[in-house]
Amino acid sequence: MILFIAIFVVTMAISLYAAAKVKSTYAKYSEVPAGSGYTGARCAARILEAAGIDDVEIVESNEFLGDHYDPMHKRLVLSSNNFHGNSASALGVAAHECGHAIQHKIAYKPLTWRMASVGVTNYANQVITWLPLIGLFTGGLGGVLPFGYDVYLMLMAGGWGIMMLFNLVTLPVEFDASKRATTILNRMSFLGSQEAETGVRKVLDAAALTYVAAFITSLLYMLYYLLPLLLRRD
Repeated sequence: MILFIAIFVVTMAISLYAAAKVKSTYAKYSEVPAGSGYTGARCAARILEAAGIDDVEIVESNEFLGDHYDPMHKRLVLSSNNFHGNSASALGVAAHECGHAIQHKIAYKPLTWRMASVGVTNYANQVITWLPLIGLFTGGLGGVLPFGYDVYLMLMAGGWGIMMLFNLVTLPVEFDASKRATTILNRMSFLGSQEAETGVRKVLDAAALTYVAAFITSLLYMLYYLLPLLLRRD
């Protein structure tokens, strides 16, 4: 139990730090205008056009920092601040999501792997969410559920293992999209100042921390459930 609490505290601290870093960095560089005067939506449209992508819809979302690329519906979603804004933050986020659209077009393998694993990842997420709760509210995993504690450990380790692999594959997808974003913004002269270029890099680096935090979290929980099984066998 002490180990579980320690992992919970450490992973929660990492996740909270990453989220706070994203918000503070995004807010700081939302005050730095891009020299081109382009909004995030217009910037995204130009990038997609230059990449020969004409079947991706750019839509606005009211969710704060809910920006994402939806490969199933070929839709690039920008939050209102980034859709209408012309700051370094807005253009950095918009270009990053365009990076995912370009990955989709060229069949970038890590993105393909991530898309293919979404279904099994959703099942794994259900396992790691509900299995501990079922045990908690039924008075004990070993006695009430139709399997013993070792099976419980295997299911939890397997669920977190799938989540860990998904998060691992996500890392190159996100890093590559950010690299494409900075390269494209500089090549197409959207930023116009060194401060804006620095802002884009820092905003995207901060966003990457959230994916690193997710990977570390899933790795630690997988090891927490897996190690007792391995040690018992030894």
